[in-house]
Amino acid sequence: MERPFVNHSGIRVASPTEQVNARTTELDAVSTLELVRLLHDEDRVVPDAVAAALPELARLVDDAAARVADGGRVHYFGAGTSGRLGVLDAAELLPTFGLPEGVVIAHHAGGTTALLRAVEDAEDNDDGSDTADVTAADVVIGLTASGRTPYVGAALTAAREAGASSALVTSNPNAPLAELADYVLVADTGPEALTGSTRLKAGTAQKLLLNSFSTALMVRLGHTYRNLMVDMRATNAKLRGRMVRLLVQATGADDADCRAALDVCGDLKTALVYLLAGQPPAGSVTPQDCRAALAESGGRVRQALTALNVRPAPPADLHP
Repeated sequence: MERPFVNHSGIRVASPTEQVNARTTELDAVSTLELVRLLHDEDRVVPDAVAAALPELARLVDDAAARVADGGRVHYFGAGTSGRLGVLDAAELLPTFGLPEGVVIAHHAGGTTALLRAVEDAEDNDDGSDTADVTAADVVIGLTASGRTPYVGAALTAAREAGASSALVTSNPNAPLAELADYVLVADTGPEALTGSTRLKAGTAQKLLLNSFSTALMVRLGHTYRNLMVDMRATNAKLRGRMVRLLVQATGADDADCRAALDVCGDLKTALVYLLAGQPPAGSVTPQDCRAALAESGGRVRQALTALNVRPAPPADLHP
């Protein structure tokens, strides 16, 4: 049963995001500069609200990393803005981290049609039809600012029935779906500047939490070295140039040597280990050695270097 939130006027509402914000009741009467300042002032509360959820977020990341490393997957479920943010986050992991398709999967109420056009009744779909491929090895993350979306509730219920791990990301500290989740990440952003428009503060909080979740997950799974993306895919000229710059940043080698290492190794991560290990004539490690060490370490650069008895010094210049 939903636990109502009582606003300052004593009116019972379903979620703090649906309160009338007393600070912004004159949005349509102020100057445009004052209007955007009011919106900006409301946005300032988001980082602190997100900070309160970080301990729970860290626990979720560790659980998800262990499950994905064992072959599990991460599923995002959401409707409207929340669902679109999940789709965006999942899509960006493929080129940024070289993540294979099907590891982080976004399910959006109403399907692809709802990405471009609002299908408002889709969030009321609670038949769980999108959850058929959830298994006990997986993690299900429900995204709902109000904490009560039926589509998300069905996903969390299916996760529990399948034995999967589950999380709820919400801006409602009294979220009725909280009891269905193993992890509850609450970013209490309060009433929106535009009443009920959770594409504002609540959506921003969800974007920050998803950014941190997926980035931390990729770090834990070995897709980075230091703070550099070492599994990115060179899908265009810009990214191919970025690969060379990354190798220069990480190793201190010159541009020509980095291009040569990419050519001989065939991929960014192997080239990185090859350069750090001291490619011939400076060293005796081959691209095949680097590739084998990476395979043995699950793609983790530091462990691969340890296996090759290499302890690289920090590069002299970490800046572009």
